[in-house]
Amino acid sequence: MPRAVAAPGVSLSRPRDGSGCVSASPHGCGLTEVELTWIEGRHEQWIRFGRVAAERILSRSTRVMAFRPGAVFGFVRWTSNDFGTIHSTIAIAIAMTPGEPFSTLPFVRPGAEILARIDGWPKVQQALAAINAVEAAGIEACDASPDHWRHVGNRLAAGLPFRPYSLDRHTAWLRRRAIEA
Repeated sequence: MPRAVAAPGVSLSRPRDGSGCVSASPHGCGLTEVELTWIEGRHEQWIRFGRVAAERILSRSTRVMAFRPGAVFGFVRWTSNDFGTIHSTIAIAIAMTPGEPFSTLPFVRPGAEILARIDGWPKVQQALAAINAVEAAGIEACDASPDHWRHVGNRLAAGLPFRPYSLDRHTAWLRRRAIEA
């Protein structure tokens, strides 16, 4: 039986809204699930950033992370064989809101809005560097503007440099979001 582990500040008890939905079993509760597998040196999947709402451990090598609707997360997949890396990709996505359209993504249930999807290890490394740069500016990568992640994905796909994400740009994003709310 999978063991449920809650993220800090998340209760695994039944909600008071009478839905009967327990966050330890997020499927069908409006949460987006990401299945992660870790087989050292062969098949590695991990969450690079994002606020995890719940976690279920299925086995020593497999677990499921769940994100609330609207949460931004970075999901990295890497696979190798005896000759080296055969596949690497990073997807920066927004967890779906029930009733809203979404795209399918491998290992993400039911799906998410994809802000950026970057394939190939050299470009994935550049995307990871972009994430590190946002965090070095003192901003949580999951709080950065979705437009920035779209920009990074489009520029990397075209083989062009992307603009850095600054504190001024982040402040402008926060103000725009407050006005739109």
